[in-house]
Amino acid sequence: MKIINISVRELVEYVLRSGSIDSTFRGTSSMQEGIKAHKKIQDSQGENYTKEVTLKEEVKYRDFVFKIEGRCDGLIQELQGITIDEIKSTARNLGDIEVDYNPLHWAQGQIYGYIYGIQNNLLSINIQLTYVNIEDYEEKRFLKTFSIKELQKFLEGLLDKYLELAELKADIEEKRDISIKSLEFPFKNYRKGQREMAVKVYRTIIDEKRLFVKAPTGIGKTISTIFPAVKSMGEGLAEKIIYLTAKTITRTVAEDTFKMMKEKGLYMKVLTLTAKEKICFNEEVNCTKEGCRFANGYYDRLNMGIVDILKNEDMISREIIERYSRKYDLCPFEFSLDVSIFVDAIICDYNYVFDPRVSLKRYGDEDYKNYIVLIDEAHNLVDRAREMFSSTIEKRKVMDIKKLFKDKDKKLYKTASEINKILIDIRNDDEREYSTYTEKPKDLIMKLVSFTTSAERWLAENPKKHGYNELLDLYFEFNSFIRISKLYDDRFTTFVERSRNDVKIKLFCLDPSKLLNDITKENKATIFFSGTLSPLTYFIDVLGGEESDYKIILKSPYDRENLSLYIYPLSTRYRHRKMTYKDISRMISNTIREHPGNYLIFFPSYSYMNYVYENFLYYNENLKTIIQEKDMSEEDREDFLNNFSKDTEKNVVGFGVMGGIFSEGIDLKGDRLKGAIIVGVGLPQICPERDIIKEYYNEEGKDGYDYSYVYPGMNKVMQAAGRVIRTEDDKGTVVLIDDRFLSQKYLDMMPYEWRHFKVIR
Repeated sequence: MKIINISVRELVEYVLRSGSIDSTFRGTSSMQEGIKAHKKIQDSQGENYTKEVTLKEEVKYRDFVFKIEGRCDGLIQELQGITIDEIKSTARNLGDIEVDYNPLHWAQGQIYGYIYGIQNNLLSINIQLTYVNIEDYEEKRFLKTFSIKELQKFLEGLLDKYLELAELKADIEEKRDISIKSLEFPFKNYRKGQREMAVKVYRTIIDEKRLFVKAPTGIGKTISTIFPAVKSMGEGLAEKIIYLTAKTITRTVAEDTFKMMKEKGLYMKVLTLTAKEKICFNEEVNCTKEGCRFANGYYDRLNMGIVDILKNEDMISREIIERYSRKYDLCPFEFSLDVSIFVDAIICDYNYVFDPRVSLKRYGDEDYKNYIVLIDEAHNLVDRAREMFSSTIEKRKVMDIKKLFKDKDKKLYKTASEINKILIDIRNDDEREYSTYTEKPKDLIMKLVSFTTSAERWLAENPKKHGYNELLDLYFEFNSFIRISKLYDDRFTTFVERSRNDVKIKLFCLDPSKLLNDITKENKATIFFSGTLSPLTYFIDVLGGEESDYKIILKSPYDRENLSLYIYPLSTRYRHRKMTYKDISRMISNTIREHPGNYLIFFPSYSYMNYVYENFLYYNENLKTIIQEKDMSEEDREDFLNNFSKDTEKNVVGFGVMGGIFSEGIDLKGDRLKGAIIVGVGLPQICPERDIIKEYYNEEGKDGYDYSYVYPGMNKVMQAAGRVIRTEDDKGTVVLIDDRFLSQKYLDMMPYEWRHFKVIR
């Protein structure tokens, strides 16, 4: 018989959920109050009450064995019988809630009742719904008694409506596992180091560990992680693969890798997630049934869309999600998230797993224990994690809301005034522009909680009134601040930035390692990989690794003589830059003359780039030059890269910045790019936040300057240099301009492939 694993919640929601995407405003603090009310009810019960009872059972129905699992809120054991208690918190007046207020609530209790009943040989069981108001904790209960035969019939009715999807899921899994067993590595031969990496990834999955991989361009990192992950799924070692990327271009590489494996016989459902703002069909995001036809009646059409797309599509891209969303009038973002539950692999941004404000809410903590998480270009995760685990509020925005609500809502106005006063006190507490505090601002946070509670009430009652959008934006910012404050420990600092009329308070995550560790240890296996995960010990430390984690460093499979590497020991320190414009221009000209072809020139800042660019143009009017602009659109980026054609009659010299959109992730193979000239050691711009990070690591007994400046800088240098040699046939030139490259610290960080460099005097 075919086996289907399904949670009680998934079964009930799939079969019984109907209507629109909820247009009622529901705030985070309401959810938190709901959890609090939930716990209060459980804790107030007597000795005969057991809370959070896990129930699981194998139910045979038709040609299936359904492995059903869930956790009921409470189990009451009394002489007169057994009662399953389902607790539901609400902000509604309990007088408005009748016995059949929500069929889904009864359905969950009925399934739990059936499982407990047959396991304990009962003839009947009580199901109780306990509704609790989150504001005053008033309770209202409804009790029904069911025979186990009644509950069996009810469950079979649900399973009957789930059968079409069950058949589809079973068919997909069977075809997938058969295809995986016969799937061979999609290339005739493994590249040097590639087999070693793939085997290490596979071993990591078997051992349920974390793996840190430094593997340069050419190893084939994407296939070397995806292939063993897919193989392990075929052996029942994991339920889902989540492939995380930081940039659109690396997302495309992952998609192409799955497509290539499909051409080799793999049958698998792979979904790419796209941000709501990008995929929304409306000019302005408005997720209400009144404001969006794709939200109105969404759940009435959802199941048809899910079954259709799973039947007919394997590689579910953004374009395919949009096509099916239009076919069934479904919100494309919500549809993609609902489809994600049923696919084998998801390709998405880091934030879907790591950001506490964005992460996949449809998945419980238990789900991740069977997921393999592959983190591409993992060096990017350090600063992204600091950003995801930090939050800022600004006095200016509080003042705007205070003025807006002066005559609209007394409570909101009063609380905004109190928040504003606290911010003024913080601003006046110190004359310095920047300062830090080792503790979170508790008084401020308490007022923010009070404000968000009032804001939720106003937002729920006034969806179309003037000021709604402004208040909603501030509400989300405050909620983020409150949420991050709960993570606050000695790895955080409170960073205050003052100006004449404003003050910004930032809960700044200096060291994201513990939070990353907490998240990744819940996965079946986590693979961090990058071509520039160097020094590896630094990245293992800041990404939450442990001594017991697996690690591997691989050399480039290409002949290192394909890369001609030069160091020009010119000081590019900030105080010397004005004196270097002509020397750097001359160096660029000489390099292109001696090694003709298309070049990218990378600088540590836009201003430095622009000065050298102007100087270079003055002496090289005959060369075709292009320059990176700030805030380039997708179309502008494509136009920039299209200049690097192998068919161009003139050499193209592109000027860009290190760490920018053209120094990482782009793939200009063969004659499209002959070389890169890198000006400076890539140090991040000196700023208060970087200095705070430096001091933090100094106090931890580490080299704070290296952690905050040197290692991130050298990473940008290696990324920029990595644009040149992309295939075994590529030959190219890299020039590093800075005297610090010849110091022992930088020599020690250089990969093996660079050790044959020549110095230009």
